[in-house]
Amino acid sequence: MSKKEIAKNSREKILSLEKSLIDIADGINIEGDGKHIVTKSKIAPVKHTFADNIYVRQMNITKGGVVVGAIHKHLHVWFLLTGHITVATEDTTEDYIAPCYVVSTPGIKRVIFANADSIFVNVHKNPSNTQNIDELEKEIVALNYEEYEQYINKNK
Repeated sequence: MSKKEIAKNSREKILSLEKSLIDIADGINIEGDGKHIVTKSKIAPVKHTFADNIYVRQMNITKGGVVVGAIHKHLHVWFLLTGHITVATEDTTEDYIAPCYVVSTPGIKRVIFANADSIFVNVHKNPSNTQNIDELEKEIVALNYEEYEQYINKNK
């Protein structure tokens, strides 16, 4: 099996996991519908912070929590400030123990599992300096691979 076939198989598994979680989402233990970014969460509360041309999104993920992320459109950096997480992508599964940071490539969907209570922070560019979360989400993430491909083709 080629690396491309393995990645496709892994992508399908991540999408299947996401669909399964959406199907059983109860708003208490599992949140999300796959059509909207969860910006106010009981499971992984999100804090939004702004600086000149920068948007910081902090998630406090409780031990045992799972986050299936959106697909980021841009290169960005994320930090694990406290805790221990396992991150699965279509290419790899890796453990991270705080403190650490990663330069994150665009076009990747991630599944994050919190092995311990963790503080996970994404840092994104915000060239318009907007503080409108809905506007920012449209600029920085795609909810599915079709939307991401449209973005890439439009911005070639």
